[in-house]
Amino acid sequence: MMIEQTIKKFLSDYRLDCAENIYLVAFSGGYDSMCLLNCLKNISNNRIIAIHLNHNWRGDESDREENNCKSFCKRIGVEFYSEKLPDGISCTETEARNYRYDFFEKCAKKFCSEIIFTAHNKNDNAETLLYRMAKGTGIVGLQGISPTRGLYYRPLLSTDRTTIEQYCNDYGLTPNNDSSNADNIHKRNLIRNEVLTKLKEINKNVIDSLNSLSQNATEEEQIINEYIEIIKGRICANDEYNTREFLKLSEPVQMRLIYNLVTPLVPQDYDRKRVKILYNFIHENYTSKSGKMCSVTLDYELFVSENHIKLLKKYHNEKISIKINQSGEYKNGRITVNICECNRMPDKTDKLSGGIVYVDLSAVDFDFELRNRNDGDIIQPLGMNGHQKLKKYLNSKKIPNYQKDELLFLAQGNEILWAINLGLSDKIKVKNKPTHKIEVKINGN
Repeated sequence: MMIEQTIKKFLSDYRLDCAENIYLVAFSGGYDSMCLLNCLKNISNNRIIAIHLNHNWRGDESDREENNCKSFCKRIGVEFYSEKLPDGISCTETEARNYRYDFFEKCAKKFCSEIIFTAHNKNDNAETLLYRMAKGTGIVGLQGISPTRGLYYRPLLSTDRTTIEQYCNDYGLTPNNDSSNADNIHKRNLIRNEVLTKLKEINKNVIDSLNSLSQNATEEEQIINEYIEIIKGRICANDEYNTREFLKLSEPVQMRLIYNLVTPLVPQDYDRKRVKILYNFIHENYTSKSGKMCSVTLDYELFVSENHIKLLKKYHNEKISIKINQSGEYKNGRITVNICECNRMPDKTDKLSGGIVYVDLSAVDFDFELRNRNDGDIIQPLGMNGHQKLKKYLNSKKIPNYQKDELLFLAQGNEILWAINLGLSDKIKVKNKPTHKIEVKINGN
């Protein structure tokens, strides 16, 4: 049959037709998944496992559907695996989807498969587009359901529901009829049962038209992405946008670059309103020398300075505090401090780095702390007679704000004697010869 040829071509196009592949089929027992499972059994000799999640929301009806799925699989010679959710699970579309996909991922590991087929079809894609349009979507959302995403493959996506139902009738299949599909309290059902019915009064081919819109959006998105990649090559390095070059671009291009920067790294979709907030933040803070931060999610924030724009994972700083009151080695997790007596300056045989310093401690008490910065810290930079606030010192070094809490300092009270990898206080500089060598290693480096 034509529908089986469509699936066979899909398997070939995505190179899924290797004999060793294990096919998992998300099997609710409805028309779509029963059609898909039967087709795969007819056209393939691969190992096929139907995986069914009993949501346990409709009591005996849910159990009957599970038994019907099990009986059908036994009849056609397909392995069947099911699990049942406990009582009291929240009955919402979102929760149902989350439980299903958690179950699918679990099955993929259990059966060592990298292929999970779902029975999304042409009508599902049309419904998804309408739902997203009602919520307010852009071109990305108008692409609809993708034929493949990670482990998931959707070979029926180009097939309409009428063709699927006809296939089931022709083969004498008896799919489950989920009574909850008639309940319009669920938004998808409302779209399927009422909105699409009304739209068909305007255009009887509305399903095809919406799928054509989806295809057009996909093609337009490909064009946009090619253009954006060219721009990124010009203004982006190491996942940082050059601020000056970024601001030369038009607002729509800036908005798209922000969207592309944020969406791969955050768990939820970012809509136009959220992107506009980040756009405004950039334009309000692009002159900042040390930079400003804007929260994007619980885990990420956007950093903006006069030099660059980047997305950062929030740094959950564990405060470092190592008390030093004599020569020797000190350790605290990933930090190692070694302070030893030394009466000579380094020569060519010494290996130097920003984490090594030669100092004269003869004029200060031997009572130090290696730590992160604190409010009220001061420093007397090399060559200066007086002190300045550490904050001002770090700004003069052009240290971005997001890095400041990660820095380490050798301090005595509120006075910084050495900003590791940045600079030494004039108070312990070597005048004639050093008294000590100090080395700080982080993560064994």
